[in-house]
Amino acid sequence: MNAKRGGALDEDEGVTEGQSIEEVDLATPGEDAGGGESLLVVDDDPFIARLLEIELRAAGYDVRVAADGALALEVARERCPDLVLADVMMPNMDGFELTRRLRQDPRTTTVSVIMLTARGLSADKLEGFAIGADDYIVKPFDTPELLARIRGVLRRSRDTRTQSPLTGLPGNVRIEEEIDARVERGEPFAILYADLDHFKAFNDHYGFMRGDEVIQSTARLIGDAARLASDGSAFIGHVGGDDFVVVVEPEVAESTADAIVSAFDQAASSFFDDADRERGYIEVTNRRGELQRFGVLTLSIGIASTARRSFQHYAEAVAVATEMKQFTKGSETSSWAIDRRTGE
Repeated sequence: MNAKRGGALDEDEGVTEGQSIEEVDLATPGEDAGGGESLLVVDDDPFIARLLEIELRAAGYDVRVAADGALALEVARERCPDLVLADVMMPNMDGFELTRRLRQDPRTTTVSVIMLTARGLSADKLEGFAIGADDYIVKPFDTPELLARIRGVLRRSRDTRTQSPLTGLPGNVRIEEEIDARVERGEPFAILYADLDHFKAFNDHYGFMRGDEVIQSTARLIGDAARLASDGSAFIGHVGGDDFVVVVEPEVAESTADAIVSAFDQAASSFFDDADRERGYIEVTNRRGELQRFGVLTLSIGIASTARRSFQHYAEAVAVATEMKQFTKGSETSSWAIDRRTGE
């Protein structure tokens, strides 16, 4: 199963077989504004607490303040913030114990925590990280660094929440953000929208656990092939199920598609049992109760590129890539098709 096809949809031509047709950065002005995320400042020094509240509100965050860990725990349980900024040394309940309690409570277990301290001892930092702190800042600190660290922790938290639990790749939210950001900046890009052919039949025949293994293997090989073909610059996302998105520079879109298709075809037969592999097909009962044959899994990729047209938003670009993916599914082998229409 090593045959493949690359194709392109022109203004007035169809697809031609075998060929294509024509982590913490210091804040800079404008970069340190928050997006309205909820922060809880916990410090027993009223002067520092008030100063932090003023600075963070000015940066665009929704800020609440608590004077010690016990009060902070009550406030967080009432309405969980996006991030807790907690002093280590406090009466009643220190920052370490607060972090432990936050992690133990299902209502607050996923909240991000940055610890503040006047002590820069390695032992303190290690303890903070061991109990679940996301970052550790030693006083005194300047506002740009603090804002940059807050922004970095919130970004990592958002990325984690939007990751596919099966593959660990960025999910729909991050994929949309990535493409929209490139559209807004006017950057050239190409979207490769890939999915597996006959995957439902494979799942029905072998079960969901084997299907999940195929999805994980496909995610790895797409990632490896795309990063290699793009010199490490590719963005790889998992839409869900057997659908994946790769974003690269337009000039490497076709070579990336070729690399992915080749890598998948080399691995595809290994997903099957020996007997099915020797036979060259599996048999699955369809909805009409009839036994139907399906060959080795193949991969279809649709490509939308800004090389000859522009896109106004994420949905427009994805719609074109999806159209190309559906177009190339007519092939019996792994294949890709690229859109070369001008969009005018």
